[in-house]
Amino acid sequence: MHTPHFSAHVAPNGQGHPRLGMSVSRKVSKKAVERNRIKRVIRESFRRHQRQLSATDYVVVAKSGAAGQHTPRLRSELDNMWVRAGQKCDNR
Repeated sequence: MHTPHFSAHVAPNGQGHPRLGMSVSRKVSKKAVERNRIKRVIRESFRRHQRQLSATDYVVVAKSGAAGQHTPRLRSELDNMWVRAGQKCDNR
């Protein structure tokens, strides 16, 4: 699953609850402050949608343009991504 600033890899797990993994490399930003901000946004968005998601592993990878974006735009992209991911997992 892809958005302009993120890609997500989804796989079912046998844990009974969703889990999150994330990757924000130095290609996204050389500044640790920016990379940490993106990670915080991803974690916060995942926590808000966690109860609606099925028992699946989600790995979110930030793309290079994510560092230059404002936080509200990143949040809205992630919110839409969780909704789409939940729908795709429910259809399987």
